[in-house]
Amino acid sequence: MRYHEKQWNATMNNNDVFGVNLHHFMELEKNHNYMEIAEEFGISVGEVKMLKKKIIRS
Repeated sequence: MRYHEKQWNATMNNNDVFGVNLHHFMELEKNHNYMEIAEEFGISVGEVKMLKKKIIRS
């Protein structure tokens, strides 16, 4: 059975959002500001804020 790329990414990286490991994100969140986290992961500041909201909700 062949997988499309989206299906492959969904099954292989089930704990990553925006390509970011949430455990690593939570560690950095304690000691760094939004800009530093965004630079570390290569995402925008808005995406950092969305990740923070997702963590708070769960």
